Amino acid sequence: MRTITTTDELAAYCALAKSQPFVTIDTEFLRERTYWSKLCLIQMALPGAGEAVLIDPIEAPDMSMKPLYDLFRHEATVKVFHAARQDLEIFFVEGGVFPKPLFDTQVAAMVCGFGEQVGYETLVKRIAKANLDKTSRFTDWSRRPLSEAQKDYAIADVTHLRVIYEFLAAQLKKNGRADWVAEELSLLTDPATYTVNPDDAWQRIKTRTTSGRFLAVVKALARFRESYAQSQNVPRSRVMKDDALLELASTRPTSVEELGRSRLLLREGRKPEIADGILAAVKEGLEMKPEDMPKLDLSREQMQVNPALADLLRVLLKAKSESLGVAPRLIASSAELDQIAAGDRDVPALNGWRREAFGDDALRLCKGEIALSAKGNEVRVVHL
Repeated sequence: MRTITTTDELAAYCALAKSQPFVTIDTEFLRERTYWSKLCLIQMALPGAGEAVLIDPIEAPDMSMKPLYDLFRHEATVKVFHAARQDLEIFFVEGGVFPKPLFDTQVAAMVCGFGEQVGYETLVKRIAKANLDKTSRFTDWSRRPLSEAQKDYAIADVTHLRVIYEFLAAQLKKNGRADWVAEELSLLTDPATYTVNPDDAWQRIKTRTTSGRFLAVVKALARFRESYAQSQNVPRSRVMKDDALLELASTRPTSVEELGRSRLLLREGRKPEIADGILAAVKEGLEMKPEDMPKLDLSREQMQVNPALADLLRVLLKAKSESLGVAPRLIASSAELDQIAAGDRDVPALNGWRREAFGDDALRLCKGEIALSAKGNEVRVVHL
């Protein structure tokens, strides 16, 4: 096992990878104490018995990642990850690049019948017929030197991945579902997936209060928290947690003294730069014009769901998922079925590959064009 710590070594390895049909990649990172993930280690492996390496940006902070990003842009080599979302966010934030073409074995496994959000360990057991040593799973990857156990654990994340990728790629070719995977991966390589606009941060905060003034203060506080967390690279919770934010939106302090009476604001949130930002945000929310105040989208909660139709859609989904060998929740969530039963047609289950697999028949069922019948354990679609 070789550890790469220079730009020249990385460039040579990436040049070799460009001559291969695919390369497997994984990362180790920390995010508990920062807003953005801290990249601690990159693992890569070439096909077959090709060399697997560790790339250590902590041991070599001056090492340029440009050769790796050039490989990401090299379209003749497939870049293979498992559960790639957090890995891709790191590379997008640090390098402004997405691997292309991309293959995510978790996504591929879901459409090949391995269940919803299947874990890497499960695929290693079922496809690679091996077991993983999990003792280093929760290790601190930012500390140096790395132990041999840590290195072995890290490299296993890309060596077994080679076998898994080849198996799943063959399955997709056989079942004709490569387009399904490509559609899912298009979301992973959309910059909007990783871009958090502070103006929209309030929408992630759960509240059933519909008061415009209350929501105005929530929006201003959430915008401040998001902007501060991003600029200082600290977790949102270090600025203030959601419960503290909602408390402040209710009490609306206008002075440091009033802010000091908060029951839920942590010590970190009482620092002058944060306290001043909170007070300014409260003032902004209180002065917001009525026409600028945010409003909760209650349209879905007010939909009239036909419970009998919703139950029929659940039966149809179960039948379709079993015949396709795909986890039901990958096709449609329970909430989406209720939306369809209430007449909503703007749901993911009615778009793309999901429409082909389930959505078209779901709409026919809603229109009374098909019925469902049972024979033994089998549910059949009957065209009327």
